[in-house]
Amino acid sequence: MKFMSQIEFYHNLYVSECWQKKKGKIVKRLKENKLQPQVYVITLSQGEQNQLEFFSSVLLKQSIFEHSKLFVIGIADGYDEALFLVEKIVQDVYQETKSANARQFLLTDQAEYEKKGR
Repeated sequence: MKFMSQIEFYHNLYVSECWQKKKGKIVKRLKENKLQPQVYVITLSQGEQNQLEFFSSVLLKQSIFEHSKLFVIGIADGYDEALFLVEKIVQDVYQETKSANARQFLLTDQAEYEKKGR
């Protein structure tokens, strides 16, 4: 089965501290759908009523993701780091906007980044 998911990455991707030097390699392997059991991805929720969700990148191997479009906000070293990064993302959004609407802030920030020509 060919992996057809469209994965887009946030321009200011949140990454576990221990993976800063491996970020490029991990992102490349996610795009290629290579097995990385320790990697958790933090994405905008598929349902617009929710903000963020995170899950093991192993789940990307399931057919449900075959034609999904994912906007990855962060990559974490396991479940506990994913929890930590979600908390950090929400804190950063709140500091910037005085709101917890991470979805709106992240999408707007990405659109502005892309408008500037990357």
